[in-house]
Amino acid sequence: MPPSPTTTPAVPDLATIQALTRQDMAAVDALIRRRLASDVVLINQVAEYIVGAGGKRLRPMLLLLANGALGGSSGRGVGEHAHQLAAVVEFIHTATLLHDDVVDESDLRRGRKTANAVWGNAASVLVGDFLYSRSFQLMVELERMAVMQILADTTNRIAEGEVLQLLHVRNPDTDEAAYLRVIERKTAVLFAAATRLGALLADADEATCDALHDYGMNLGYAFQIADDVLDYASDAATLGKNLGDDLAEGKATLPLIHAIAHSDDSTRARLRHAVEHGDTGAMPDVLAAIHATGGLDYSRRRAQEYAQAAEHALDGLDENDYTLALRGLARYAVSRDH
Repeated sequence: MPPSPTTTPAVPDLATIQALTRQDMAAVDALIRRRLASDVVLINQVAEYIVGAGGKRLRPMLLLLANGALGGSSGRGVGEHAHQLAAVVEFIHTATLLHDDVVDESDLRRGRKTANAVWGNAASVLVGDFLYSRSFQLMVELERMAVMQILADTTNRIAEGEVLQLLHVRNPDTDEAAYLRVIERKTAVLFAAATRLGALLADADEATCDALHDYGMNLGYAFQIADDVLDYASDAATLGKNLGDDLAEGKATLPLIHAIAHSDDSTRARLRHAVEHGDTGAMPDVLAAIHATGGLDYSRRRAQEYAQAAEHALDGLDENDYTLALRGLARYAVSRDH
């Protein structure tokens, strides 16, 4: 008799992935709140405000999924140290949000006022510093030099990314290569650190750790490019921030970079002026140029290419619920509306 056809397991959607990690993520959230505690009241208020804002907790989830995909340190599910490192990753991410919103002068995130809009810039910067230092306290407790090396290098790269982005603010000559260098440092390196750490905690070999790192890096690119598309293709209520914020901050992201490169001289001059002056009043012209040059479709294709590269990095792993969830996140990254 011929062999029966094999069925490929379905790649889960975000709700299914969240259900898979719900118990572990609850443990991470509990740990985050325990380790946020300070006898300085303002630290508690600001930190709880931003951590309590919710969000998808994508970065700590990635660490848990990578660890679970490789069986955790015990060979079954997620290892015990993964919760602590997932909290570290979230603290680092939260610190970057506090600092980002000050640098960008943002007043809205996830549909509500930013911490700097409520407490001021000084408090936001200093509580961000507290979260960075608390994350290093947590990682040192694990007494694993490889873990500390990864996270020290990652936080340094993120800081470089912040400065690099600052250099490109109101710079209409920012090209795609420069844009991708900012994404690598500001977004992708933390995704890659999360997935590499998950593999490291599962005692995976170097090749497997590298594969999970490549998955996280490519996912980070896909996620950020898709996010930048939404700034020109969504609406404020869905997006949770002001539409056109990137333009207001003088940031040339991929849809606009593509439009500048492929417009006629007159349109290009208007677009360059909009970037140089953070002119949201030029938004109708900017949107028209982006649509005319196919900027959104081009950017979506680039995001899709990175998402596919992320999935390809998983090809050598055993298929289980966790690896399928990692594939699901790669697809979610480029199909979401917020």
